[in-house]
Amino acid sequence: MHTRRLMRRSLGPQFGWLWMAYAVSAYGSGLGFGAFPLIAVLVLHAGPAQVSALSAVGPPAGALIAVPLAPWVEFRRKRPVMIAMDLSRCAVMATIPVAYAFGRLSFVQLLVVSTVVAAAKIAFNAASGAYLKTLVWPEDLLVANARFESTSWSSIAVGPPLGGAAIGLFGPVTSVVADALSYRFSALGVTAIHCREKRPQRADKSQVRAGELLDGWRHILSHPGLRALYLNNMLVAGLIMATEPLLAVLLLRQLGFPPWQYGLAFAAPCVGGLIGSRLACRVVARYGEHRVFRTAGTLRAIWLVGLAFIRPGVAGLVTVIAVELAIIINMSLYNPVLATYRLEHTPKDRIARTLSAWSIGQQASIAIFTELGGLLAEITSPRTALTVMGLLILASPLLLPRRDHTPQSEPAPALSHALIEREAVRLQGRQIATRTASGREPRERFRLPGRCDLRGRTHLR
Repeated sequence: MHTRRLMRRSLGPQFGWLWMAYAVSAYGSGLGFGAFPLIAVLVLHAGPAQVSALSAVGPPAGALIAVPLAPWVEFRRKRPVMIAMDLSRCAVMATIPVAYAFGRLSFVQLLVVSTVVAAAKIAFNAASGAYLKTLVWPEDLLVANARFESTSWSSIAVGPPLGGAAIGLFGPVTSVVADALSYRFSALGVTAIHCREKRPQRADKSQVRAGELLDGWRHILSHPGLRALYLNNMLVAGLIMATEPLLAVLLLRQLGFPPWQYGLAFAAPCVGGLIGSRLACRVVARYGEHRVFRTAGTLRAIWLVGLAFIRPGVAGLVTVIAVELAIIINMSLYNPVLATYRLEHTPKDRIARTLSAWSIGQQASIAIFTELGGLLAEITSPRTALTVMGLLILASPLLLPRRDHTPQSEPAPALSHALIEREAVRLQGRQIATRTASGREPRERFRLPGRCDLRGRTHLR
C-alpha cells in the first residue's frame, strides 16, 4: 500500500515540467524510431555495412565530442544546457527534410546529423540527471526514474506504428520532421521550469584541466558496484542495439516486411515497458536493489538469441514481438533501478561527468558491436550475425555485482523518508519548547530542507 501511494503522489510542479519536456521529446523520438536506417534503405538504397555504419560511426564520433563537454556541463547551470542541447538537435535534424526536398540528401549528411545528435543527447542526459537530483527528494528518485522509463517505453509503443504510417502516407522523412519539432517543444518545457539554480563552482578557477575529463570514469571504476554495472551495461547495450540495423535489413529487405509491420514489431512489445517500470518500486521495496540487478539483469539477456529464428509472415512477426517483449519487461524493471543507484552513489559535484562517462562508454560499445555485426552480416548473413550476438550476450550476467556494495552505515532509501520525518518532529518539539520558555512565537517558521520545486511547502507530501 505504501509503495502504491509512493508511485501516485505528486513530485511537484517543477518536476512536472521536466517530465512533460521529456515526454514530448520521447514521443517525437518514438515517431522517428529507426528513421535513419529506413531512410538509408528506402531512399539511399544502402547495404548492411552502410546501415550499420549509421550506428557505428555517428554515435562514437558524438561521444568523442561529448568528452570535453562533460566538465563544461558539470560547472554550468543545467537548465540552460538542456535548452541549448534541445535547440541544437532541432536545428540539425531539420536539415534532413530540407536536403531531401531539394534532392541533396546524402549518406554523409546522415552520418553528420547522427554525430551531432549523439553528442547533444549525451550532454542533455548528463545535465538532466544532475538537475533531477535538485528537483526531487532522495527517496523519490526511483519514482521519478520509473516515470521516465514508463514514458520512454510508451512513446516507443505509440510512435513507431504512427511513424511508419506517416512515412507510408507522406514520405520517408516525415518522422524526422516530427522528431525535430519535438526537441523544440521540449526546450519550451524546460524553459517553463522556475527554479533558482546556483552555478556550480570549480575549486580551481582556471580552464578545464585534462584530469577533469576522466573524473567520471575514475569514480565509476573506483566504485565496485558501479564498475560491475558499467561493464555489464556496455556489453548488454552494445549487443542489443547492434541488432537494430541488422533487423532492418532482415525484415525490410530479405523477408519483405512493409514499414508498418517493421514499426509494429518494435512497438507492440513496448507495452512490457509499462509493466516493468510500474513494478520497479514494489520489487525494490520487497527484494532490494541487488536482487533486482542479478535477476532482471540475467533475464533481459537470455532472450536475444530468439531473433535468429524469425521467419516470413505472421509467424516471424509474432517471434519478434515475443522476444522483444521478454527483453523489454526486464529492461524496464532494471533501468530505473540502475539510474537511481548511479545518482545515489555519485557525489553532487561529479554527476554530470559520471553520467557522461557512462553514456560515452555505452555509445562506444554500441559502435563497436554494431560495426562488427555489420561486417559479420556482410561476410555471412544478418541471421548469422544475430545468432552470434544472441550467444555472446549469455555471458553478460557474469559481469553483474556478486554482492551488495552499499555501505552498511548508509540508510536504505526506503527509510530515508521516515528519518526525515523523525528529524522534523524532533526540531518541531525543540521549537515548541523554545516558544514555551520565551512566551512568544519564534521569528522563523520551521521548514524542512527541501527541493526547489517544494518552495513554500512546509511538509513532505
